[in-house]
Amino acid sequence: MAETTAPTVPADHLMGVYARAPLAFERGEGVRLYTTEGEAYLDCMAGIAVTALGHSHPKLVAAVKDQAEKLWHTSNIFRIPNQEKLAALLTAHTFADVCFFTNSGTEAIECAIKTARKYHWAKGHPERIDIIGFDGSFHGRTIAAIFAANNPSYVEGFGPPLPGFVGATFGDLEALKKLVGPTTAAILLEPVQGEGGARSWTEAQLKAIRQLCDETGTLLIYDEIQCGLGRTGKLFAYEWADGAAEPDIMAVAKALGGGFPVGACLATIEAASGMTPGSHGSTYGGNPLAMAVGLASVEELVKPQLLAHVREVAGYLNQQLSGLRDRYPDVVLDIRGKGLLIGVKLATPNREFMQHARDAHLLIAGGGDNCVRLLPPLTLTLDEAREAIERFEQACQAAQAKAKAPAQVGAA
Repeated sequence: MAETTAPTVPADHLMGVYARAPLAFERGEGVRLYTTEGEAYLDCMAGIAVTALGHSHPKLVAAVKDQAEKLWHTSNIFRIPNQEKLAALLTAHTFADVCFFTNSGTEAIECAIKTARKYHWAKGHPERIDIIGFDGSFHGRTIAAIFAANNPSYVEGFGPPLPGFVGATFGDLEALKKLVGPTTAAILLEPVQGEGGARSWTEAQLKAIRQLCDETGTLLIYDEIQCGLGRTGKLFAYEWADGAAEPDIMAVAKALGGGFPVGACLATIEAASGMTPGSHGSTYGGNPLAMAVGLASVEELVKPQLLAHVREVAGYLNQQLSGLRDRYPDVVLDIRGKGLLIGVKLATPNREFMQHARDAHLLIAGGGDNCVRLLPPLTLTLDEAREAIERFEQACQAAQAKAKAPAQVGAA
């Protein structure tokens, strides 16, 4: 009798753009992921800051199930009531007046760039197209997003630089002032860089950039795709500047859908004044299924008790990681970031360290400047944080042992 088992699909049928770890997960619960073999891992990646409420959060599961039985898609030709509810919730808790919903963070960045340029065009200044970005940034993978960040490893091979994007040095405000000119449309930055090594702008720096934008008529765009929605211990990272560094436009995503693809571009009514019917759009953006889960996610993320919990757990993790830096100075060089966006700069190769962590059944993310990132669900308990530190220390011990081991000499 013929075999009826479905054939295994070879991995080599997938485009080779990922250096994947040799793990496959079939289910998750809270801060744990379980492989197809049933092994449990402590997840301090959260899908790269996406599953902020943990895996299989009952409220999100219920929202998806309930909406899936009603309506998935209609297109933006018609009103979508949950779009209006989620937009009202987001604007009530931010600087913004209006939202545009997307499927991803990079689409939210595209909308932010278009919004900024269209604003100046509508005001009679079509020459103001330049977007100033910073080294170490990551804004997504579309052509505009990669040139906005100007990371050499992401732009190589994709043609000549796009006009209208200007590179600046992270943290150098004097150099930034010299770059702002009559063709500048906006300054684009992550208040806390993710991929770039978890570097944070200080509150004083953000206030100075806000003042520069006000003085020059330049729009300020924040990319809070990774650092937003509770990750730093406030709903958005810019809030740490106490209302003195609010943006004109902001891109969010990742935690917005708790694992379901949802993004948004938020703006003041003035900054969005050039975006009129027909100037932008999306087939899937803001669809009923995405909005149901996005609404459920944000309703949880705005709770003050969750944000207080993030600050408490982040304080513990930073204290413990500083202790590991003192105990393993040949492995850990620096602790960076803000809240539960934690960067650990290493003396040993970060890819090797990530494997040591996986050997200890701890999942962490990589990052620029030879960092690894801890991006756990915001629901991580103190007991789970202690477990994460124990496993991270195991990785430190393995990295230290490898660094001290004598080099292998090949046979003659």
